[in-house]
Amino acid sequence: MNKPLRRIAIFCGLLVLALLVRTNWLQYVEAEELNTHSKNRRVLIERYANERGNIIVDGKPITGSVETNDTDFKYKRTYVDGPMWAPVTGYASQAFDANQIEKLEDGILTGNSDQLFFDRTMAMFTGDKKKGGNVVTTLNGAAQKAAFERLGSKKGAVAAIDPQTGKILALASTPSYDPSTFAGYSGKDEKAWLALERDKDKPKLNRALREVYPPGSTFKVLTAAAALEHGVVDDINAATDTPEPYILPNTRTPMVNHANGCENASLNQALKVSCNSVFASLGDKVGRDKMVETAQKFGFNNPEIDTPVRAAASVYDKTMDRPGNALSSIGQFNTATTPLQMAMVTAAIANDGKLMKPYMIDRLEAPNLEVIKNNEPQEMSRPLSPKNAQLLQEMMENVVKQGTGGNAKIDGVEVGGKTGTAQHGENNSKNPYAWFISYAKSADGGSPVAVAVVVEDSEAKRDDISGGGLAAPIAKAVMKAVLDSKK
Repeated sequence: MNKPLRRIAIFCGLLVLALLVRTNWLQYVEAEELNTHSKNRRVLIERYANERGNIIVDGKPITGSVETNDTDFKYKRTYVDGPMWAPVTGYASQAFDANQIEKLEDGILTGNSDQLFFDRTMAMFTGDKKKGGNVVTTLNGAAQKAAFERLGSKKGAVAAIDPQTGKILALASTPSYDPSTFAGYSGKDEKAWLALERDKDKPKLNRALREVYPPGSTFKVLTAAAALEHGVVDDINAATDTPEPYILPNTRTPMVNHANGCENASLNQALKVSCNSVFASLGDKVGRDKMVETAQKFGFNNPEIDTPVRAAASVYDKTMDRPGNALSSIGQFNTATTPLQMAMVTAAIANDGKLMKPYMIDRLEAPNLEVIKNNEPQEMSRPLSPKNAQLLQEMMENVVKQGTGGNAKIDGVEVGGKTGTAQHGENNSKNPYAWFISYAKSADGGSPVAVAVVVEDSEAKRDDISGGGLAAPIAKAVMKAVLDSKK
């Protein structure tokens, strides 16, 4: 072979080698990325080529599929009571992808998961249509309905948990949206999507999991837990060394109380009437680092709380100064939390100090209803001892019997709670947030439900906004729905 031909042969060989390398790279290295790429239209076509499996509550589907006339997308997702369940399901849209459970469990719902390989293989032999599996939730339909209807036109959220298992029983957020309105690929769907995107009230925001608020006085139960756990208080009925007025440490700023009788009030009395001065003083005595330690045992500063939908991290500042820590101890300053997090705090107290990991998927089912995965309760931490948890229960039950939480009373049921009215805006210029956290006990002394409610009602008169007035009746309705469902 002469020299020019040899060079051409070598060059052609290198081209063939490069082609082989590139082909194998695409098939074995980038295959997964390309297969799941948001711009890969084949993925969307495959997602809607068959009926999706369903998301189940109380044994009934809250989703469905309807056949379309579209040449590419044969089926479109439908929802039962879409606005009520949107914070749980999320959406599955031919044009706008999917989120929350619809996205996280897409493999099961479409039938494409490796866990359903056997079902797909059998369908090939039997000639059956490909089907998606089901996602069975932990949700309680009656509790969800109570939360959603009681929130009504208010802007806010509710999270309810079974303290003994961590199962999420209700997850409501208002204003909400109907995922059915943009489930397709038409101009009408696009118009509905754009209207939601531009809505200043953010109806697509899952406020129960993804919005953080100053918790206000509901945070005082965590400060009380820290004071008990770190030995600052050992008798909840003994007088505290709290002057009136109480001056924030290293400042000349007095702590304002909205209750009477706070000077040297006991921990029990201070929680009952919600004394800012007592809890700011206790937070300072516990100290920032130990307050952080206790808050983190309850779940604060954890960016990976998955339900499986990831919750925003609740924050207790690790670097603030002494006056900042005192203010944070009453749920102000930099302290910020999701409703889910405050439901977790309440659940841990109600469960004698044991915090269970919150979750809302009970099991995954194959199309033939065979269980392919069961989720079991998992302990997350022990924020406080059983003894101190029971002392906190005594105090929270006193809040409902004799204090600011009377609107949460349920006849014949032991209820513990704490109100909160959290200031926000520059110089507290905006209407405050109304909070209420609570739990109810069953006849055997255990607690089947813990609830956190926040209402950000910008339309109400400022003087009419209180946790006891706005949020407690909502919590009561949710607790009663859970208790009634267990009869």
